[in-house]
Amino acid sequence: MARELGLGVVPYSPLGGGVLSGKYSLNDVTSAGTGSSDGTGDGTRRGVNLALGTLNERNLAVAGVAREVAAELGRTPAQVALAWTLRNSGVTTTLIGARTPAQLEENLGALEVDFTAAQLARLDAAGAIELGQPHDVLASDHIRRVTTGGLRIETRR
Repeated sequence: MARELGLGVVPYSPLGGGVLSGKYSLNDVTSAGTGSSDGTGDGTRRGVNLALGTLNERNLAVAGVAREVAAELGRTPAQVALAWTLRNSGVTTTLIGARTPAQLEENLGALEVDFTAAQLARLDAAGAIELGQPHDVLASDHIRRVTTGGLRIETRR
């Protein structure tokens, strides 16, 4: 929508609270609960991410692909995630949450990351958002045939 309207996008927390930096594992999701009734978990970044729903199996799978691509490029997962975000044509810039000079320097290294087409395709596939119901049903070939007689309207580019 933003691209269609000519609006810039500034993603907040492009590393998903650190999930895409590679610092969490599946064990962080499956271990004991958040330990707090106020919605902030146990007060740790892990607890907050669990409470917000950003630390989950799907996001860890995306982080895994970012980690693989980072290893191929000799970069960090955070650099790959930030560079991938900045490659989106709708993204004007992004906010980074570096707490230390070392994190800032690492994050700025994202500006030097170059992907192959295959690496971008893997990241895009891992990060694709499934729209779910009713979109999946409405987009199915069967429903398209029943409701439109097979008519397709091409999107404008």
